[in-house]
Amino acid sequence: MNEFKPVKQEKTVISIRLDVSMLKTVDELSIETDISRNELIVQCIEYALKNFKR
Repeated sequence: MNEFKPVKQEKTVISIRLDVSMLKTVDELSIETDISRNELIVQCIEYALKNFKR
């Protein structure tokens, strides 16, 4: 069995501006999926970056 080694990922705080209706949708999805607004936004960005066609 491999030894467990906790790793702290480097993160930074940023500020973004969203349209009021977009924020409302994000908040609704956050509640529906039972994850934080931040985690939902991070997952959406990760998905978009993985599926972005250059």
